[in-house]
Amino acid sequence: MEEQKDKIHGAEVEIMQVLWEKEEPVPLAQLCAELNSRCGWADSTTRTLLRRLQQRGAVVLVSRGVYAAAVTQDAYGQHTARRLVDKLFAGSARKLVAALVRDGSLSQADVDELYAMFHAEDKK
Repeated sequence: MEEQKDKIHGAEVEIMQVLWEKEEPVPLAQLCAELNSRCGWADSTTRTLLRRLQQRGAVVLVSRGVYAAAVTQDAYGQHTARRLVDKLFAGSARKLVAALVRDGSLSQADVDELYAMFHAEDKK
């Protein structure tokens, strides 16, 4: 699964977003219509990106013309966050959170929720 998460690039995330939102396998026609509406993509663009994702194992063909994500949104998000922390914050999640606090990206409710999460882990 680790390799699959590394195999989702740029615009391909748009396809994954649709697959994750639908939670059920999605027919190609529905994917094309959704991505045309969201991104203005031609059907050929969607098919090309979908084929690449399928070749790399991030998407699976469930039945003829019906696709599903092989990677969960949560797993991809955690993997991407870890890569971001490693790449931009020298592996320090604390530095990432400090940056978010400094620029006002975290509300008091966010801080309270994080505090509760940290203390819930202490109780385990």
